[in-house]
Amino acid sequence: MSYVNRKQMSGNRPLAIALVALVTITLGYALVSGLAYNVVKKTVEDLKTFDVEDEPPPPPEEPPPPPEQQPVEVPPPVVAPPPIVRTNVAPPPIVSTPVAPPPVITPTAPVTPPAPPAPPPPRIEPAQPRGDLRSLFSTDDYPSRALRNGDEGTVVARLTVGTNGRVQDCQITRSSGSSALDSQTCRILERRARFTPATDDKGAKVVGTVTTPSIRWQIPE
Repeated sequence: MSYVNRKQMSGNRPLAIALVALVTITLGYALVSGLAYNVVKKTVEDLKTFDVEDEPPPPPEEPPPPPEQQPVEVPPPVVAPPPIVRTNVAPPPIVSTPVAPPPVITPTAPVTPPAPPAPPPPRIEPAQPRGDLRSLFSTDDYPSRALRNGDEGTVVARLTVGTNGRVQDCQITRSSGSSALDSQTCRILERRARFTPATDDKGAKVVGTVTTPSIRWQIPE
């Protein structure tokens, strides 16, 4: 084959392909159309000879079973309890338990605070004799009865001195054993003794007491 022929054939090739495609499509369409016609025809024939059967009615519903009857429970008969028979039961013996006596609580005495110290007594200056009290006695003062009896002895007296400095009272604290000598001692002191009165802390004169020294009575030779 020459080059010219090849070129001519190459230029006619698309046309040939298009013709072949057209023929193919035409044949396919005719085939499909024929088939479709046959299918439709067959369907129509089938519809003509097809009997539609009625749907069978549903089976009748079975009635529900009757409810089971529950057995009726008959309550048991009420039986009355037997009567209570009271019997004389002796009470239990009473056991007395000795109760311990409660403890004796001795109340504690309240603590008494110590008493405050007593104030000091007022300061009193005692009465002072003006001279020796023994010098007031002489042999002339010896009682005659004591001389006759030969009485001798020592006398001590406690004197109460007033604010005037004189003896207001005389008490024998040591007796000579002779009443004549004791009485004569107090008599002379009350008549002759002079004192400076006692004074308190303010200097005022107060009544005081004085104890005499021992006064010796002895019969002169």
